[in-house]
Formats: sequence, C-alpha cells, structure tokens
Amino acid sequence: MVDLAEKVRFLSDPAAYAGATERVETRETHMSWIFLTDRRVYKLKKPLRRPFLDFTSIDSRRHFCEEELRLNRRLAPSTYRAVVPLRVDSSGRLSLDDTGSVVDWLVEMERLPEDEMLDARIAAHAVSRGDVERIASLLAGFYAGLPPQLADGGAAIEHFVSEHEATRVVLEDAEFALGPRVRTILDRVEAGIVSLRPAIERRIAGGRIVEGHGDLRPEHVSLAEPLQIIDCLEFSRALRIVDPYDEANHLGLECEILGASWIRPLLLDRLETQLGGRPTPELMALYGGFRMLLRARLCLAHLLDRPVRKPEKWRPLAMGYIALAERETVSLATRAVR
Repeated sequence: MVDLAEKVRFLSDPAAYAGATERVETRETHMSWIFLTDRRVYKLKKPLRRPFLDFTSIDSRRHFCEEELRLNRRLAPSTYRAVVPLRVDSSGRLSLDDTGSVVDWLVEMERLPEDEMLDARIAAHAVSRGDVERIASLLAGFYAGLPPQLADGGAAIEHFVSEHEATRVVLEDAEFALGPRVRTILDRVEAGIVSLRPAIERRIAGGRIVEGHGDLRPEHVSLAEPLQIIDCLEFSRALRIVDPYDEANHLGLECEILGASWIRPLLLDRLETQLGGRPTPELMALYGGFRMLLRARLCLAHLLDRPVRKPEKWRPLAMGYIALAERETVSLATRAVR
C-alpha cells in the first residue's frame, strides 16, 4: 500500500517526470496536492470524505479526475490534457509510465502563466475594458450553449437554503464574535431566499438556470491567448446548477475585493447585451449577499483548521466579504423579519 506522503514525495521530485522538468513546485490545497513542473501541472486528489464529496477510493478519485477533465474542457479545452495513472511496480517503485499497478490518478494540465491570471493582472493594474469584454463574450457564449436545467433547477434553490444554513452556523459561532451586525445581514439573506423564491422559480421555468462553472473567481480566469477559465467545481453537480448572472456577479464582487470595483458593472452590462434576461435588482442583491457571506464563512473556516495556515489572512478577508454582503443586501432589509 502506497500512502499519500510517499506519492507526494515522488511527485515533488523532478526525476518523476523523466527529464521533462528541471524543478517542481508543490502546493497543497484543502482537497488536492498540486505539482507544477516547467510546462505542466499535475493534480493529485486527497483521499478525503466530506459531506459533499467522497474521494476515499481510487475509483472515485479516477471518476472525479475524469469529471474535472470533461467539465473544464468546456472553458479551457487547450489546458486540460489528460487523466494519467500513477503506478507502482513489483519492487515498490512509483512511476508515471506504463509499468506496474495503478495506485492513483492525476489530472494533467498545461501550465498557464501566473502573471496572466485575472487576480494577478488586477494587482498589476493591467486589466483593460477589452479584457473584461472578452471575459463577458466567453461567458455569454458558454451559457448560451448550455441546456436549461428545467428538471434540476430546483437544486439552485436548495443550494441557497442549505448553504445559507451552514453559513449561519459558522458566522454565529461565538469563537468569531461577529456580533449583531452579521446576524442582521444573515437575516436579510434568509428573508430574501424565502420571499424571492418565486422569482428564482420563474427563472428556472424560463430556462435561465444552467449547469455552469460553480467556482468563478479571478484566480481561475487566464487572460493569456486564448482566454480560458479553469478550475470548474467538479465534485458536485448540484453546486454547478446556477443562474449565469449569479456566477458573473460573484466574479465581479471578487474583483472588487481585489480593488477593481469597475469590472463588475461592465461585465454584467456586456453579459446582458449578449445573453439578455438579467434578473431584477432585488434578486441580484440576494445573489451578491449570499455569495459574499458564503465566502466569509469559507475564510473563517480556515481558522478552524489544525494547524491554521496563514492565520493572519483569513479574518480581515472575511470582514471584507461581510462588508460587501452588508452593502449588497440593503434592498433586502425590509424583508428581514425574525
């Protein structure tokens, strides 16, 4: 049995890649280990079980590697290359060649230039109106080509309900001492989910809900030629059932957190021009408030990890998201009665 630590050690060694790279940069995320070679990136999923995923078996990891490849080829066809096996031979030697038994699976990708990612370009003050218009055009074409989720669109509503319940649990945790201000914002979003449910149902019936990206953030948008969007959320179809304007609005708010508030209105206007069907301002307010509170929750959840990585980062970032949620939900205040 080859354990995870042994796999990580092997894949962190340039020798694993048969002379194809001089160095390997290793990064750890909550769910994966990432190995960046000179020209390629390899992703190894951790054998985790969570309420929303199960990567504990080699078969499940292969399945979700294949899903990651399939889904991401929709918006980044030239980046996602293959699903490749990690093997061990009879002597216990690991390899990426054709010798031995398969002990795990990896997603193989082209390495994109990090300074061309949207978050890096924002930091460098190097994003143009033309860049945003390109993003809007790519997204509009993507969403227009997706079949409407008439039968499964209800997953979007259930996502709001279940995720907001989880968000409330974290943000009201006494350990974070966020106080009545945050409770007020939580109440606004909860009331909006209830009162605007008919509006969401009308969008489902009108064919406006699709199986989208699921995790549309600046660090996932490459402005290099050709423009590509990576890291689609592969492990839960339910979390990919979205309103395109919810996803695009989220991307715009994430750009604002990074200091580029001008991107969101331009992105949404250009998307509306090409896609049509923009939701009402109140529904957009619900989308924004819900997403920003969810992001605050995910930030604070890092502080519950043991050990905590980058502890100085998460609370200030969470408070930035909460401030945006408060602003976004002002129009929902009259609906919040608890």
